Amino acid sequence: MFAEERRVKILSLLNQEKRVLAKDLAVKFQISIDSIRRDLSIMEEQGLLKKTHGGAIPASHVRQSPAPPELRYGNGTPQGHAIAKLAVSYIRENQTVFIGSGSLSYLLLKHLPEGMPLTVLTNCMRAADVLRERDWIDTYFIGGRVKPSGNITDALANEFIRQFKIDISFATGGGISENGISMATPEVAAFSRAVSAVSRQLIGLATHHTLGNDAFAKALPIEELDLLITDEEADPEAIERIRALGVSVIVAHTEDELV
Repeated sequence: MFAEERRVKILSLLNQEKRVLAKDLAVKFQISIDSIRRDLSIMEEQGLLKKTHGGAIPASHVRQSPAPPELRYGNGTPQGHAIAKLAVSYIRENQTVFIGSGSLSYLLLKHLPEGMPLTVLTNCMRAADVLRERDWIDTYFIGGRVKPSGNITDALANEFIRQFKIDISFATGGGISENGISMATPEVAAFSRAVSAVSRQLIGLATHHTLGNDAFAKALPIEELDLLITDEEADPEAIERIRALGVSVIVAHTEDELV
């Protein structure tokens, strides 16, 4: 098989499975793993995919629509739960916490300590609905125009959030890289800046799918993060580029989530 034919088959497999591992491809095509890595590097240069630690995922575009609510607020991946579990370990009793509308933010709710008194601000109707059943948490729902997703990120939300001071906020985005945290729309980016401005501590959350990517609208410089939590499949080079800017990066391991 010619290299070009092999790359076409790799791309087809990636489109079906949404993720490929170099070691599996080497076995499938009966060639060395170095040859597969070379294929993936060439395909990344052509914009056909994005290399990750150990394999590749589909190429991302800077302007991507957010996932529909039924997917965004689903069960989550093992990597996402590992990140969320590690993230909530930084929350302390009686703190005021902002939890946003991203899929990773939603997973934080599952791992919040049972019975720990907190004040939580959220702009996500789904999150507010979950939190209202926990009588040990005071929940404040940020007002404004409700989008079809059930989230609020308009100018009214920006004004609302400025009335408060927050101990700890969790920041997610369509892209998180050395270039900053970025979002699918300028409106969401502006709301993220408003939240950051009233937060004493800002923790970024990024799976390997978003780490190293840049989305359409920049929200914050990466240096504004006090800490970034990602998963073990994240690109080591992307992590090091962020660490080089003085940002602490911690890797959450899925086996920790299974314990």
